[in-house]
Amino acid sequence: MRIDGSFGEGGGQILRTSLSLSVLTGQSVEIFNIRAKRKNPGLQKQHLVCVEASQKISGAKVSGASLNSNFLRFEPKDIRPGKYEFDIGTAGSTTLVAQTILLPLAYSHRPSEISIIGGTHNPLAPPFHYFNEVFLKILEALNLKIKANLEKWGFFPKGGGKIRLFIKPSEIKTKNFLERGELKEISGLSAVSNLPLSIALRQKESLIKKIKQYNLPLNGNPEIEIKIEEAKTFSPGTFLFLKLIFENNLIAGFSSLGKIGKTAEKVAEEVAEELKEYWFSKKVLHYYLADQIILYLALSKKPFAFTTSKITNHLLTHIWLLQKFLNLKISVNLEKKEVSLK
Repeated sequence: MRIDGSFGEGGGQILRTSLSLSVLTGQSVEIFNIRAKRKNPGLQKQHLVCVEASQKISGAKVSGASLNSNFLRFEPKDIRPGKYEFDIGTAGSTTLVAQTILLPLAYSHRPSEISIIGGTHNPLAPPFHYFNEVFLKILEALNLKIKANLEKWGFFPKGGGKIRLFIKPSEIKTKNFLERGELKEISGLSAVSNLPLSIALRQKESLIKKIKQYNLPLNGNPEIEIKIEEAKTFSPGTFLFLKLIFENNLIAGFSSLGKIGKTAEKVAEEVAEELKEYWFSKKVLHYYLADQIILYLALSKKPFAFTTSKITNHLLTHIWLLQKFLNLKISVNLEKKEVSLK
């Protein structure tokens, strides 16, 4: 199968999902124009580790796996569960590498243990706390048995963080996400590393203040409980995370990272704005989560439906790719912001 890596959003997602589906289905794949719409097109270090990890767990024959390459040929054999460690060598995202290999290993015949070294809380990638407390919890609702530990934090630019995954064989059970249900919990985390703890406190206090200013209809629901943590990393940084837990096994998560020149109040504002947009959309899945779990919903090839706060180019690109690999017809209602497989 040939995949045009410049289609739609034209980023690394096409590579990662193609690798995951290739290993899972046994279909060989050629990807060209890899990350063509990015400022630094082609395979970067993080993407090469995704290729390496996929190759190791499948015994694949690979060509084109070199830095800045815009072409890759990947010919998998069989899925090989086991104990593996992958080192990105930079602050590249550990969670994006994990998402590349989770699905095929979950469908294998034996448990796996995976360690990944790199960045754990990155811009433009799911931070570990979102990955663990939102994404993996939703997969648990779909019957997947995956646990994750944060063994060491890793901020940009030095990385050096480490996550460990424990994956048990399981089979996806599809689910509809059409109702939020009652809000059960509002909680989160404000963290700093190599910076005054007062910054974490300011992030927390500012976020709670912002949420109250929005007059969200949270009356009668739990108090907002945000923990404070002082992380140990090689690079200074700050992190803020908030999650909403509803009935019906639904979780929504929002996060932001600090950087030089960005105030604690600005970090809090970004999280609050994401929450506000999601809440008043009245849709069920936050758009980040919709993009991440559609692969798992589609794989069952059984009917599913969900609404999402936004139909993004990322989501539409993912749907295009899934339809090519799995021979499905996934419907998108732009007006209702609903995605379904009949």
